Amino acid sequence: MDFSPHFRLEVRVTPADVGKRVSVRQLRTKAPEGEKFTDTVGVLTSWDDGVLLITRRSGEGVRIPESSLVAGKVVPSAPARRRGPAASYAELARISARAWQPVEREPLGEWELRAASGFTRRANSVLPLGDPGMPLDEALSRVREWYAARGLPAYVQTATGAEGTQELLGAELESRGWVREVSAELWTGALAPVADLPDAGRTVTLSREADDGWLGRYQRKGVSEVALRVLGSGPSVWFATVPGSGADAGAGAPAAIGRCVVDGRWAGFAAVEVDPALRRQGLATTVMTALARRALDEGASAAWLQVETDNTAAQALYTRLGFTPHHTYHHYRAPGPVRGAGNGANGPHRPAPDDATRPEDPRREHHGGATDRYRSA
Repeated sequence: MDFSPHFRLEVRVTPADVGKRVSVRQLRTKAPEGEKFTDTVGVLTSWDDGVLLITRRSGEGVRIPESSLVAGKVVPSAPARRRGPAASYAELARISARAWQPVEREPLGEWELRAASGFTRRANSVLPLGDPGMPLDEALSRVREWYAARGLPAYVQTATGAEGTQELLGAELESRGWVREVSAELWTGALAPVADLPDAGRTVTLSREADDGWLGRYQRKGVSEVALRVLGSGPSVWFATVPGSGADAGAGAPAAIGRCVVDGRWAGFAAVEVDPALRRQGLATTVMTALARRALDEGASAAWLQVETDNTAAQALYTRLGFTPHHTYHHYRAPGPVRGAGNGANGPHRPAPDDATRPEDPRREHHGGATDRYRSA
């Protein structure tokens, strides 16, 4: 947030503002001329020993010596949304969790512990929406014990960048040695504009189950029974397939696929996959349009999806479709080795990467195999 030239520079933040969103300006004494002042906006997550820790929307923590501050103020907790459906972080966290359900769950106060034999981090991490009902250190000890009993690493999913997100919890985890391994963004948009896009002349088949053809295009081959249960979970799940034709039908895999979960007013898109040889032909949009129409018929009006923070190709597509970022979410892994023998489909102790909405990204080729790269869903 810029400071107006008519604004009197003064520091109007104190340690009592920890937990609030702030905008501060600092003086960098060794910076080149013209770059001596730096502005930082985010949640003030700590103020200890003369150093401020501010967590940006992306989840990045910035440490600022108190002595370098020249201005600072508390700002609104989240910028007003000018486009797209209004929604709180808590609503979207619960909606996205219902669209990708674990096979095992257990409450810990208002936290939920989730496990699915290591298939994706989201299905094998804690969703901390509220108070665990005990001191944080005790709660984290319970979390580690619960996942260790299943031969899995302990992950906690947090979010930053919107009202009600968990910048403070993220800072507490980092101070205890938990490592932020991966981050992705959740985007929202109106559903009707996607459904109203013109037909592209390709047939799209919709099904309640992921058949062999759909799984043949899916980014991982050899999907386990647990993975199929997660893929099929949700209030109203639809799988879209664009059949191959002509030369692109040789291997039998579809030209493109996608998944959508309808839940009340929300439709969540995931697993949008396009044959690398057929990218830049609008197939990802074709898949999403067909799924959006079905979701609209079921009463949905708003849409969400999750995308990797560095997937600029997908982000450009979703921007054209009217989506905007709502918040960023992160997975923190507990420090130290995992006890027990893991039983995940990707081998011991390593959750498989989450599904990505990654259409037509020319930097990557996806042939259905698992990789260690994190993907959002």
